[in-house]
Amino acid sequence: MDPRPPTDEHERLGEAPSDDDAWRLWGPYVSARQWGTVREDYSADGDAWAFFPFEHSHARAYRWGEDGIAGLCDRYGFLNLAVAAWNGQDDRLKERLFGLTNGEGNHGEDAKEYWWALDATPTHSWARHLYRYPQAAFPYDELRRRNACAGLEGAEVRLADTGVLDGDRFFDIVTTHAKAATDDICLLIEATNHGPDPAPLHLVPQIWFRNTWSWGRDPRRPSLRALAPKQTVAADTTVVEARHAWLGTYVLVAEGAPRILACDNETHIEAVFGPDAGPSTTAYPKDGVTRALVNDDDSGINPAGTGTKVALAYHFPHVAPGETVSVRLRLRGDHQIDRPFGASYAAVLANREREADEFYAHVIPSEVGEEDRLIARRAFAGLNWGKQLYRFSVREWLDGDPAGPPPPASRRSPGGRDNGWGHLALADVISMPDEWEYPWFATWDLAFHCVAIAHMDPGFAKNQLLLLVREWAQHPNGQLPAYEWDFGDVNPPVHAWAAWLVYRLDGARDHAFLVRVFTKLLMNFSWWLNRKDSDGSNLFEGGFLGMDNISLFDRSRDVPKGWRLEQSDATSWMAFFCLAMLRIALELSRTDKSFDGLASTFLENFFSIAEAMETFGTDDVSLWDEEDGFYYDTLVDPEGNSQPVRIRSLVGLLPLIAITNVPTWVFEELPDFVGRLRWLQRRRPDLADSLVSARAGGTITTTLSPLPSPRLQAVLRRMLDEGEFLGAHGVRSLSAAYRDGVTMEVAGTQMSMRYDPGEGSTRAFGGNSNWRGPIWFPINSLLVDALRSHAAGAHEDHVVEFPTGSGRMVGLDVVADDLDERLIGLFRVGPGGRAPATPRDHPSGPLWDVHPTFSEYFDGDTGRGCGATHQTGWTAMVAHLICVRDARDARRTVRPAGR
Repeated sequence: MDPRPPTDEHERLGEAPSDDDAWRLWGPYVSARQWGTVREDYSADGDAWAFFPFEHSHARAYRWGEDGIAGLCDRYGFLNLAVAAWNGQDDRLKERLFGLTNGEGNHGEDAKEYWWALDATPTHSWARHLYRYPQAAFPYDELRRRNACAGLEGAEVRLADTGVLDGDRFFDIVTTHAKAATDDICLLIEATNHGPDPAPLHLVPQIWFRNTWSWGRDPRRPSLRALAPKQTVAADTTVVEARHAWLGTYVLVAEGAPRILACDNETHIEAVFGPDAGPSTTAYPKDGVTRALVNDDDSGINPAGTGTKVALAYHFPHVAPGETVSVRLRLRGDHQIDRPFGASYAAVLANREREADEFYAHVIPSEVGEEDRLIARRAFAGLNWGKQLYRFSVREWLDGDPAGPPPPASRRSPGGRDNGWGHLALADVISMPDEWEYPWFATWDLAFHCVAIAHMDPGFAKNQLLLLVREWAQHPNGQLPAYEWDFGDVNPPVHAWAAWLVYRLDGARDHAFLVRVFTKLLMNFSWWLNRKDSDGSNLFEGGFLGMDNISLFDRSRDVPKGWRLEQSDATSWMAFFCLAMLRIALELSRTDKSFDGLASTFLENFFSIAEAMETFGTDDVSLWDEEDGFYYDTLVDPEGNSQPVRIRSLVGLLPLIAITNVPTWVFEELPDFVGRLRWLQRRRPDLADSLVSARAGGTITTTLSPLPSPRLQAVLRRMLDEGEFLGAHGVRSLSAAYRDGVTMEVAGTQMSMRYDPGEGSTRAFGGNSNWRGPIWFPINSLLVDALRSHAAGAHEDHVVEFPTGSGRMVGLDVVADDLDERLIGLFRVGPGGRAPATPRDHPSGPLWDVHPTFSEYFDGDTGRGCGATHQTGWTAMVAHLICVRDARDARRTVRPAGR
């Protein structure tokens, strides 16, 4: 057996198992947006968007991070390098992406730019990014005005809707990073004029230090200085030297003689807060570069060529139609070299691109066709570009900085944002849901990211899952942090499922990882039992649980006073959590019998939850409606009277995902567990009826599921009905039977809702998150996975009518395969030359149709991409579906006859 890694990138991954290893020191970790985040919000009212708006971003120093276009930084975000540009028309330098805030967008926050992650390897040895920059003035005010007038019923007005891109009058700016070594990075910036006329362009790469010195906590100040020509080693180059206490010395070598613009990464106090706010702490604040280029005002530029922010301005007065202009840079640790842009520079770019091709040829099964291969590779690229530095110490944020004003009293008031999370202190590269609209981690999003990431970088996937159960993230009471707007909110408990899947995708060999994550998740499981089952009925509450506006009311905040909401989805998630923990415990018991007892504990917990779902819990509450053949949330009043919330949505489909098939080896290797199982079957048949056994080919298959066969049939009948949940591109989040709306009385109040296939028509949760009809990739992925488990287990011979009413009877594995194809088909080019998932505003044509987009969710009827347009977080699960589908198909083709 050849012990060598299969590709060069795999070898680098072997050298860098930890996030602190050398190959991971530099990467595209710079956020696409830092303004408007909770971290930067020091207001009394908690309005993060208003406290640090876009208009401040070019002149105001950030406290916790940085942002930029196609940015590169070190693992702790001290030194940053990103692309800026100016078309000669804009009123400011284009340093960062623009979008509307929650209050400005008619469907909530919304990025108003076009960019794509073209490629990337997990060690960031190779990365490529495309930003599309208009040649006319960017219509900031028009976008704000027109979206303010659009209303909830109107579509978002995007950049293309303004006409500014008509006639392809834009530059495509492609940025490439290629590592010659761990601390030697070749950077190439190429801009192509796609318009019909010559156009001017300034390319302005910028290097800067994150401001760590203005807050009264660390007085050390790094420095940047432009070296004099006599200090440069290579002819026709410009060199900026960077000195930092932790990083040491780096040099940025630039080709040619660009204009050097040096200033400080500090706030321009007068520009941001007005002349009465006091003077700036430097004569050369952060906006000096913009003022010099756009306003021809050099007063903010340090003539000594030193500071903490330096721009290198290249001016191309007339870029001809079809012409590409370029800038070559090289960032190196410690010292210059005599030929930074010689043959070795081109060789590094060529070799790293070739190695990336070889790497993904190994990661993506060879059976995958070219179109699906592109989809998967772009999804992986988005995941790699979506790794961003997340720095946040909640204690320091709550206390305020010594050099700043005292924090508002509201910070420490009961219910103040995150004031119970003072232990949380992160300075880590984390997989974000989205570069711009969600530049912060969300726990359940992260779990889905890790499943897809595990195909290319299992080490990073495992480290991410472990990070959120470390003591500086997980609450001492066991709760996992939800997301920065409210760490104390509740996300679905999918961490154990993701850990199990990542473990298997990594070859089922890293028992130490399983032990570490499992033991910390024991605390999380206890938290759920103690905090989210208020009456001990084994029916659970949880609030919105990630599915924001899926019900008639906000399930986190609008449950009638004195009532409680027993949730079908919360209860299903807990059954799902139980079975994932059971499966891990069984695996660990193979080599350490001390886990056997925990396996039995999770078995009994699952039986209790399944029994509560099947019959009636405390106060005779039932989640199952026999007449409708569906599960519903149920409201319980203070006297114990219950009322089901009869809205058919994903909350009633989620019981399907709570399933596992007990491995046959368990009955040979774990006698204590099997003994307890048999005892329960004999003595507590009321509990154990959620265990189903079947014999096939001499082998007994044992399945755990809360759904008895008649209920499984009933739920699937609804799910596979094209008039209800089954859409052309996946399973909808709300039944399409409510197209004309539905009204019912809930706790004495008339409430209404309707099926909205695309963007939301209410202001719930900002109006941009809609679970009232669209297709969401994470839940669809779980449903597909569950159907395969049902088909592989005791329900192997189970057949259903598919679609409902068609008369066509098929097995559950066929249904799963079909749903796979519907989901992957979102990204495949259709008869009109465009993929169904293409957002409404994307123009058609070869410059657009070649780029897959990964939206937050998809129209339940058409598949059109909706919401955030760069969600190569959980929507990157399409890469997982592609990889496991084709690997599974390959295994089927070599299956021996008679099997």
